[in-house]
Amino acid sequence: MIRKKVLAHDRIRSTGKGFSFIPHRFLTDGFLQSLSWQELALYLFLVLASDRSGLSFYGDRTICATLGLKEDDYIFARSSLIHKDLVMYDGTLFQVLSLPKSTHKA
Repeated sequence: MIRKKVLAHDRIRSTGKGFSFIPHRFLTDGFLQSLSWQELALYLFLVLASDRSGLSFYGDRTICATLGLKEDDYIFARSSLIHKDLVMYDGTLFQVLSLPKSTHKA
């Protein structure tokens, strides 16, 4: 087993007021592998932009500009994340959801 040790003591991250997280299951249960790079970029953006309830309200243009996505690619990624039960969207507000029990690889 590898023994872990801190590599940069002066750079240990802290969970400050604006802390975001992605559960470890996102990696171990195959969610990461099931997403295209566009879906992954959008998911990461929404996680970073959301509040403690997973809510964010960035507009489509801002998200596309920030991520360098074409509108069609953004709409497809958004629809895919909704279909995969990772986010909800009501036309204005996003909610990053708790991870579902399993990945949707469709």
